Amino acid sequence: MTARGDTREKLIAAAAAEFGEQGFGGTDTNRIARRAGFAPQTFYRWFKDKTEIFIAVYRAWEDEEAELMRSLRRQGAGEADVAEAAVAHHRKSLMFRRSLRRLSLEDPQVRAARAQSRLRQVEAIRAWRNGALSAETVATTLLELERLSDALAEGEFLDMGLSETAARQRLAALLAELRGAAD
Repeated sequence: MTARGDTREKLIAAAAAEFGEQGFGGTDTNRIARRAGFAPQTFYRWFKDKTEIFIAVYRAWEDEEAELMRSLRRQGAGEADVAEAAVAHHRKSLMFRRSLRRLSLEDPQVRAARAQSRLRQVEAIRAWRNGALSAETVATTLLELERLSDALAEGEFLDMGLSETAARQRLAALLAELRGAAD
């Protein structure tokens, strides 16, 4: 990797840490730059604003999740194990995911980035399944998977005094639906 790319990657890693600890509203570009080991003005050589780097962090998070899922698939992991890994990935990023959900409602750039992320996921699954599922079917399943993963990561069932068993079983069933005849 070039020194230029290394600077960008360090800024993204620092931003991921900041957003993960403080959320979008609790950090600023100066903190991101300093955390990466750079002067604050260095940030603006690479990103126009905090939203742009937030989207870059989201893309890195998405890539990390996709690699995790591919790795589990290669290992022959069952749906329950994949579901647990998805919840753990969401739990590891609670503050970031909260910011993502909020910004998706408030910021058109983040909303568009989230839509593009979801479309990439839909197309990857459709390609993996050789087009056996419609884009709408995959998107519907992915949205349900995402929401349940976030709810489990956040402890929403426990907040209601309910067992998480049914939600975990539903996650595994949704993953089985996506896998279908592909395995």
